Amino acid sequence: MVQGESGTGKELVARALHTLGSATGGPFVTFNCSNLVESLAESQLFGQVRGTFTDALEGSLGYFRSANGGTLFLDEIGELPLRLQPKLLRAVDLSPALCSVKSQ
Repeated sequence: MVQGESGTGKELVARALHTLGSATGGPFVTFNCSNLVESLAESQLFGQVRGTFTDALEGSLGYFRSANGGTLFLDEIGELPLRLQPKLLRAVDLSPALCSVKSQ
């Protein structure tokens, strides 16, 4: 975990750790939690299957799957809605077994 005030270079530190670490061959994906659309939060983070809800015209990997094999940098994580924090913790614990949001 990289902590610091806004504008202090947390993303630069995370990129350096990514480059020097074991995930260097994978993608470095950044998601700013303050840009989260609460009604679409689970789909943004974990992906969706096409047709899951009215506006789901296409499937989406989500940020977790997009970072598979690399690093997911969650910026401004303190802005994440409280209801999503347990789901985020579970996703981190179970990251290899993540599933997209489905209609079932």
